[in-house]
Amino acid sequence: MLWTLLVRYLSRYRWLLIGVLVFQFASAMAALYLPRLNADIIDNGVTAGDIDYIWSHGVLMLVIALGQIVASVIATFFAARAAMAVGRDIRGDVFEKVSGFSEREVTQFGAGSLITRNTNDVQQVQMLAMMGATMLVTAPLLAIGGIIMALQQDVGLSWLIGVSVPALLIIGIVIISRMVPLFRSYQVKLDNVNRIMREQLTGVRVVRAFVRERIEEERFRGANTDIMIVGRKVGSLFVLMFPLAMLVLNVTVVGVIWFGGIQVDEGNVEIGTLFAFMQYIGQILMGVLMATFMTIMIPRAAVSADRIGEVLDVEGSLPRPANPVSAFPAPGAVVFDDVEFTYPGADAPVLQGISFRADPGETVAIVGSTGSGKTTLVSLIPRLFDVTGGSVQVAGVDVRDADLDELWKGLGLVPQRPFLFTGTVASNLRFGREDATDDDLWHALEIAQGRDFVEEMDHQLGGRIAQGGTNVSGGQRQRLSIARAIVHQPQVLIFDDSFSALDLTTDARLRQALWRELPHVTKIVVAQRISTITDADRIVVLEDGKMVGLGTHDELLATSETYREIVESQLGVDA
Repeated sequence: MLWTLLVRYLSRYRWLLIGVLVFQFASAMAALYLPRLNADIIDNGVTAGDIDYIWSHGVLMLVIALGQIVASVIATFFAARAAMAVGRDIRGDVFEKVSGFSEREVTQFGAGSLITRNTNDVQQVQMLAMMGATMLVTAPLLAIGGIIMALQQDVGLSWLIGVSVPALLIIGIVIISRMVPLFRSYQVKLDNVNRIMREQLTGVRVVRAFVRERIEEERFRGANTDIMIVGRKVGSLFVLMFPLAMLVLNVTVVGVIWFGGIQVDEGNVEIGTLFAFMQYIGQILMGVLMATFMTIMIPRAAVSADRIGEVLDVEGSLPRPANPVSAFPAPGAVVFDDVEFTYPGADAPVLQGISFRADPGETVAIVGSTGSGKTTLVSLIPRLFDVTGGSVQVAGVDVRDADLDELWKGLGLVPQRPFLFTGTVASNLRFGREDATDDDLWHALEIAQGRDFVEEMDHQLGGRIAQGGTNVSGGQRQRLSIARAIVHQPQVLIFDDSFSALDLTTDARLRQALWRELPHVTKIVVAQRISTITDADRIVVLEDGKMVGLGTHDELLATSETYREIVESQLGVDA
């Protein structure tokens, strides 16, 4: 998967890669030529006392060295540009893929794991692309070219190359083989740390309410210790590589000096040639070391690439239709036709035999006990899940055949747990319609009964909203969510128990404003309070996932035992 991923994304920046190859080749050629030039200066200039020869060749050597530096800098610049672009593209594609996931896929991977895959895992692949592009030409040219140039010196010490290079390769192979399982374990444990951290930040109020701080600290400490242990093992192997490589390099240099000194003393080899051979030995081992360093990075990047590939290659449970149909601007009628839904892996359906109709301008309420399937039912309308039986139609089109973008544009959903984004009141309200004017925002706030508290905020529409809306109350957060859905100008408005945080007076005023200002909009309301839905055109009563009642408030009081029990229980509480 790693090579597939790199080829897929690096091929977009082939001209940058060509530039890297050209300048890396020039840098490597300069590095291979410098030792020979150095040997000529020593043997023909220094030994003969020819100052002019030393100056002329010394200036040439300086120019080549400067050229090598410039070529290396340009090659590194191009490699960095390509690698950063690859990281940007992968993160963008992963984000786009995850944005299209249903709750099934999000639950399958876990939010913490998806965050890790789009940050740390992408970073590992990005680092490999950077280092690979930088060393792609240099390492093999230094190793292979160094061997050729060293053999041409003919100092009788070629056997040192045959000993040191295999020794360095064996060291690298042994260390890498031990690193691969540790890298995979490290990424899994990193997922766990991110998951626990995210849970503690999201549920900080619950943690404090139940005085679980110490227990949560211990849980995080345990996960943190686990990743520390694995990271320490990886680090120990990683730092072991360089001392062993330097040991091989230094022992080889000592061998060259020892045995080469004997050759020089006997007059078989000139001292400049010996120095050149020594430099080529260093370049050979440096090339092998660079290649080994690359192979150390490959296992971790391969693990990360596999995890990224799992996200990119997953087939969503909500496939887009081959020939999507535009549901709007047809009237926003919603029809449930013998709907059945079963969660993946569940033994029994959550919903069964649901059939009702909500025409444009009507209000259809859904009530039932906890766990009766109310939220699941309304989640089928925007196709957050696909029905396993029957059909859900919006504006005369089965949602499975509808163009999803067009479908979502025509729907306004106020979820059970309203969520606000970091920004301002205006930026949150414009989330569904960026071209909305300030007058549109104030009108929506007035309908949602939120104008009063927004006017009291500093900067009003420019008032700051923290992540998740934690700096406003639950009722204010709910009213802002309702206003956001109104600004969207949908044909169908879905309220998933969206009035629960409001007092009875605010609830009544909001509903009256909705019915008055949006008479053409189809409204589907999930509610717990009977007072919220008594004036609905129809009320659907659910029990254990089945529809046990359908009618107006008065009709259901006379015909539905389940509905009557709900009403009596609330009246008893109110009394």
